[in-house]
Amino acid sequence: MSDASSPSGDSRKVARAIDALRRGWPISCGSGDQAIRILAVETADEAGLAAFDGDAPADILIGAGRAETLKLANQREAATPGAPVRVQREDWHDLGAAIAIADPAFDLSTPLKGPFRALPIDDVETATAALKLARLANLLPAVFVTPGGADDAIALADIDSYDDPNDLVIAARARLPVAAAEQAEIIAFRHRADAAEHVALIIGEPNGSAPLVRIHSECLTGDVLTSLKCDCGPQLTGAMAEMAEQGWGILLYLRQEGRGIGLVNKLRAYALQDQGFDTVDANTRLGFAVDERDFGIAARMLALLGQDRVRLMTNNPDKSAGLSAAGITVEEQVAHRHGENPHNEKYLATKRDRTGHQL
Repeated sequence: MSDASSPSGDSRKVARAIDALRRGWPISCGSGDQAIRILAVETADEAGLAAFDGDAPADILIGAGRAETLKLANQREAATPGAPVRVQREDWHDLGAAIAIADPAFDLSTPLKGPFRALPIDDVETATAALKLARLANLLPAVFVTPGGADDAIALADIDSYDDPNDLVIAARARLPVAAAEQAEIIAFRHRADAAEHVALIIGEPNGSAPLVRIHSECLTGDVLTSLKCDCGPQLTGAMAEMAEQGWGILLYLRQEGRGIGLVNKLRAYALQDQGFDTVDANTRLGFAVDERDFGIAARMLALLGQDRVRLMTNNPDKSAGLSAAGITVEEQVAHRHGENPHNEKYLATKRDRTGHQL
């Protein structure tokens, strides 16, 4: 069960801020002269934005990928490579215009009215933390921003440590017969700060050898709705079957939907794919990294289960690298191919050609 130590930093302030952003309420982050007030573009309404604007329109912070799409990343006097970009908001930039700036899914239906001007960012670290808060809320990385803080402004260190894998603990465990193996145990993990819940399924009995391990990120559309756009569902069932056949394995089920961007943003990425963009470009156009997942979570789960050596079932070398960096020895990378079909041919080719998957 969990230990009694408290999570890193002041997680309560961060949790309240995440909840506020989801509800369309403003929050403050940073300290001193570098403190800023932010309001999520995605959840703002007309009245809330008018109150936030005050006497002049608040500017907009967006991610580097979205700035590249808007041709703002080449404004050298304002841009720092890979950093957020601050877009000057004009009087005619109402909420609808701001949403069009933030969300590329509307680029075809709402042609952008630029050109836009990028402004220098005084404190890149604070701006980056602000967009991290939006990502933690599973919102688009785009916020209205004005200078100034408040007495309850969130410290950057607290934002940085909020999703620390070391704050994951075991919450519960039980026997769970599954179709692939009647002898199986399910173990639930809970993160003390962000309350995220991850699951491990142990199939069979430890036999002294390194377990066959599959790190599987949650995919509602593939795992539950049997989507043909990806190979997630077949990979999940295939992994359990292979573990049962070998007699010993651990399935780590991470609640990191859409490579860490959340369900709603994953569906936005799907909409961009329907417009002709591949899965990599879809993520970056939304303002996210190609892969936002934290495989340190998987390493922490293994450590809590007493496992420091694994045979990793994956085609993704980043998973092996993530475990190794967190102190887990990957004795073997086991190929794991399932679920290829005409609907996901381009998706799999993109993973092979652009993200290094060994397919």
